[in-house]
Amino acid sequence: MFEHLFTTKLVGKGTGLGLAIARQIIVEKHAGTLVVNSTFGQGSEFEITLPIGN
Repeated sequence: MFEHLFTTKLVGKGTGLGLAIARQIIVEKHAGTLVVNSTFGQGSEFEITLPIGN
């Protein structure tokens, strides 16, 4: 899901970049975490944690 160009949309209806870019910014640039909790038929919850800077 966090892979570059991953999408569940039809061809031409999305780039598949959103979560890959979000992961890059949160995890790689800011040393945070990005976790998804999903329950089929109920929805998904995204948890973003960023460290506190000094």
